[in-house]
Amino acid sequence: MGNTVSCCVSPEGSPKLPRQPVDRHEDYQIITDVSDDTGPYLQHISDREVPDELAQESNPSDHARASTIFLCKSQTDSELRDKRKSNHINHVSHTSPGPLSKKYSSCSTIFIDDSTVSQPNLKSTIKCVTLAIYYHIKNRDSDRSLDIFDEKMHPLSREQVPDNYSVMDPEHKLIYRFVRTLFSAAQLTAECAIVTLVYLERLLTYAEIDICPCNWKRIVLGAILLASKVWDDQAVWNVDYCQILKDITVEDMNEMERHFLELLQFNINVPASVYAKYYFDLRSLAEDNNLLFPLEPLSNERAQKLEAISRLCEDKYKDLSRAAMRRSFSADNLVGIRRSNAVLS
Repeated sequence: MGNTVSCCVSPEGSPKLPRQPVDRHEDYQIITDVSDDTGPYLQHISDREVPDELAQESNPSDHARASTIFLCKSQTDSELRDKRKSNHINHVSHTSPGPLSKKYSSCSTIFIDDSTVSQPNLKSTIKCVTLAIYYHIKNRDSDRSLDIFDEKMHPLSREQVPDNYSVMDPEHKLIYRFVRTLFSAAQLTAECAIVTLVYLERLLTYAEIDICPCNWKRIVLGAILLASKVWDDQAVWNVDYCQILKDITVEDMNEMERHFLELLQFNINVPASVYAKYYFDLRSLAEDNNLLFPLEPLSNERAQKLEAISRLCEDKYKDLSRAAMRRSFSADNLVGIRRSNAVLS
């Protein structure tokens, strides 16, 4: 724009200047050779990323192909293995005419649930997320923590924290009741619960800490606070959580949120592939623990709705393919589609 021969300042258009032969290889080397001593140099985000092999092992919340931490911890649980074995034996040996504990589709009846990856069931999703948090606490590797998340140093209520607060593992019901209260009072969605679990595992990986009895409430609260602001259009303010948790201050909430973001290195992005992976792994966890999603027989009305949705998506993809075909024709100056005659032998 500041060049004297630019078309923006020349009234007669861009002048044609004689081209000088340029060694492109030499020019490329000069441009790309950037030294740290030549001045301030902003590092590209891709330069700060670790290799794929290391990233998939250490950051499952960032890569879709890496296994989720909660599913790995649940699969190593001995009680869960015994539960799977007993469920399989009871299912195989079930010969009585009584009702089965699990519904199966047949030729005449199809059972489907109302939970999808885009619209999960709220109650079932919260149960699965809290169960994942329970296995995180139960099968933790150690008790690494930070002072900002310690409930003894930053209590959430005026009630005195018991002396054995850092030893007694919370039950699944207690975790579910705590999370359900926050989601019900703040009117959060099921998608926010999945993003909460993503942020929780990302925090454990980045900060190299463990979720344990002394810090699980504040870590979960910080993850919910951040997920609600990132995911929901109308986010809940920090002062609103102070109305839910009566004894916590806004200053404490702000400080915890600031530390949470710093420990995440301000990486709040959740790719769609990572979100889908967590959703289906939560469904696998629910199936292993007999937390079944509510199943209902497929009615004629719902079947017609599903058919209408699929037809709408099919028409949309057809329109996109036609538009892409028209663009290719105009680029090649083609008038119509030329088809060659088939040769049948």
